[in-house]
Amino acid sequence: MDTVNLSPVKKGLVGVQFLFVAFGATVLVPLLVGLDPSTALFTAGIGTLIFHLVTKGQVPIFLGSSFAFIAPIISATELYGLAGTLSGMVGVALVYFAISSLVKWRGVKVVDKLFPPVVIGPVIILIGLSLAGTGVKMAEENWILAAISLLTAIVVTIWGRGLWKLIPIFSGIVVGYAVAILFFKIDLSAVQSAGWIGLPQFSFPKFSWEPIVYMIPVAIAPVIEHIGDVYVVNTVAQKDFVKDPGLHRTLLGDGLACLVAGFLGGPPVTTYSEVTGAMSLTKVTNPQVIRIAAFTAIVFSVIGKISALLKSIPPAVLGGIMLLLFGTIASAGVSSMIHNRVNLNSTRNIVIVSLTLTFGIGGAIFKWGNFSLTGIGLSAVIGVVLNLVLPPDSDEKKA
Repeated sequence: MDTVNLSPVKKGLVGVQFLFVAFGATVLVPLLVGLDPSTALFTAGIGTLIFHLVTKGQVPIFLGSSFAFIAPIISATELYGLAGTLSGMVGVALVYFAISSLVKWRGVKVVDKLFPPVVIGPVIILIGLSLAGTGVKMAEENWILAAISLLTAIVVTIWGRGLWKLIPIFSGIVVGYAVAILFFKIDLSAVQSAGWIGLPQFSFPKFSWEPIVYMIPVAIAPVIEHIGDVYVVNTVAQKDFVKDPGLHRTLLGDGLACLVAGFLGGPPVTTYSEVTGAMSLTKVTNPQVIRIAAFTAIVFSVIGKISALLKSIPPAVLGGIMLLLFGTIASAGVSSMIHNRVNLNSTRNIVIVSLTLTFGIGGAIFKWGNFSLTGIGLSAVIGVVLNLVLPPDSDEKKA
């Protein structure tokens, strides 16, 4: 759906909905690693705006807290303290800058060679499937609330008309939260005691080389995920952002956003598949709407009452919504392989797809000293290596 013809009110509602989709994961990461959730909201909003500035406002991507850095941040904080760990974000940014420069220098063909559809498709599937566990765990806290939120979103998606068709996620969250307040015990004391204005608790880095070097290997997996997510957005928006404004710009924007997050005390940010799934459901892919979500995140981060209200939403409500979104992302991976005519009768392609999925779903971990690679990052590396070393099938050679 072309959001150019939407009224400002409708754009605003869809933008707020997209923030709701990203909210749970964005504040969960800082809660797990000991950072301020309001700061994470602020840096997610600022980082998204920086990304849009670098990408000429063309790419509909929202940047939120990265799950890939949960364990590394905890470990680095024990070794170097919080201030030292924040300086490690420089190392994260350097990896993004290096890959961005490589793409700028050698062109998109480097990406096409390393990440053909037979590799990207399974990675996209894994992005959805790997996040599914998070949605299930959140839903398990109260399956009734999760089911109500999920069913509401499905009903609005299928039978909604006009404005309602645009906000299935928002509708599911509102209905689920209303049911939670009416029939379940929800602690609203934090909302009552919160002030109207509450600035984020910014923390600042203390620079040293050790945490910077420590964080560099960790950034490899998010960079690969970034590339996969950009291809997902290509599929959803039916545009080629890899060529225009260019993958080098999306990588540079993500790297700069991570750098700014580290300077302000927020976790590293990454492209959010949850929001991409929401775009796929609503058919709204205008970057203006994503920027509305970013501005809303900044506003919410400095209004204490709103921030406290959002934090009071039961995880099960958000989990129910995520069950639908993550499945949508996985389906986009299947659609990508079909669209690009990946030949699954090819033995070579079957080996690449099957091993990529198996290592990712199985949770394999590769460790070498302080370096570790797991999940989507490891699976993507395996897919890339297999694609480079396996010879074409005899039928493909003849073709």
